[in-house]
Amino acid sequence: MTDSLRHARRISGLLVKDHVFTLPLVHARDDDARRDERTLEVFAREVVPPDRDADDLPWLVFLQGGPGHGAPRPLKRDGWIRRATEEFRVLLLDQRGTGLSSPVTHRTLARLPDAAAQAEHLTHFRADSIVEDAEAIRRRLCGDRPWTVLGQSYGGFCLATYLSFRPEGLAGGMFTGGIPPVTGSIDEVYRRTWPRVIDRNERYYARYPEDRERVTRICRALDAGDVRLPGGDRLTSRRFLQLGLQFGFSDGAEHVHYLVESAFVDGPDGPELGYAFLRASLGLLSYDTHPIFSVLHEAAYANGEATRWSAHRLRAEHPEMAADREPPFFTGEMIEPWQFEEIGELAPLRDAAHLLAEKDDWTPLYDPSQLARNTVPCAAAVYLEDMYVDCELSLRTARAVPGLDVWVTNEYEHDALRADGARLLGELLERVRGGG
Repeated sequence: MTDSLRHARRISGLLVKDHVFTLPLVHARDDDARRDERTLEVFAREVVPPDRDADDLPWLVFLQGGPGHGAPRPLKRDGWIRRATEEFRVLLLDQRGTGLSSPVTHRTLARLPDAAAQAEHLTHFRADSIVEDAEAIRRRLCGDRPWTVLGQSYGGFCLATYLSFRPEGLAGGMFTGGIPPVTGSIDEVYRRTWPRVIDRNERYYARYPEDRERVTRICRALDAGDVRLPGGDRLTSRRFLQLGLQFGFSDGAEHVHYLVESAFVDGPDGPELGYAFLRASLGLLSYDTHPIFSVLHEAAYANGEATRWSAHRLRAEHPEMAADREPPFFTGEMIEPWQFEEIGELAPLRDAAHLLAEKDDWTPLYDPSQLARNTVPCAAAVYLEDMYVDCELSLRTARAVPGLDVWVTNEYEHDALRADGARLLGELLERVRGGG
């Protein structure tokens, strides 16, 4: 592998170095005699205080949530990065297909001959491949020296895969809102998730009762007319109601409320949904800009089974989520097949998405027997009322992993690392070192 460093510069309190690594699309397994010649690029950003760049610091690699989102772009030395760089050289990894790594979009996938080829290509963008990328990068940057991984949300799922198949690469691991269910079916995940979404809706309308009429009015207007988003897509009521994804964040209900309260403006023919409302809605509905999040979201739970649009199927078990309910209930972190009809950037991936939903021979993401033998010191923050990652399923996994110190708290929502990162990371580091 050639020198990966492309650029280095200083920003407020940090020296930032950009790395690009050329890696196999398909990592060969030890017993695999066949070699796939396809490659991709993976981007990673190293951050360290300028006065410590010459020091022999241990590495901490950050795995972002998602799937399908790039790593954070540091603006200054603050939050969890400030705490981490007190003792680590930090690597912010753009997981394959995201950020500045070789992108996955409907345009890049259009180069492939058909939906089957697209689906096959996308199977190489799950946690198992992300971990193999990380290991290749670790060997390039650290040699035989193991590093510490901080996994936020889906990044924690990747960390569990790391502990399963490449524990020798880890000096320690920290989960924030992301201990995955290692056993059980994806349907169990959504049977637990839908009731929490319903609860968040009830809390939202109790906090903002005036929004009952407002949301109902917005949905009626969207269903009655052809309302277009700035990008050209039609905004339907069910797409608008996906704003409930925000309810799992500490400030999410407020974001939705402020959007809803200003939705209508005076138009030439009376009140109409304003451009600012439509533009802000588009900004919060980022499925089109992060296609991996949509096309591989349920595949993140596929541990050898077909997902068959689990969230969509399980919704039928909850009459509170009926489409004709008034006031309408928002949805959460659910991907449904109609999105690949209505969202312009996802529509070209429709056939590939359906093939992936029916795929029943996924490679395993976890090794329960290896996790039961774990010797890597780990710590986790598990949020008692997390809307996205079920607390009980997380604790079920945690109880089966020796050396995993769990901090269960109701102080935080899923975005705790963003909201109070320095404190959170400090607590987890103490627990990894046996002080929890």
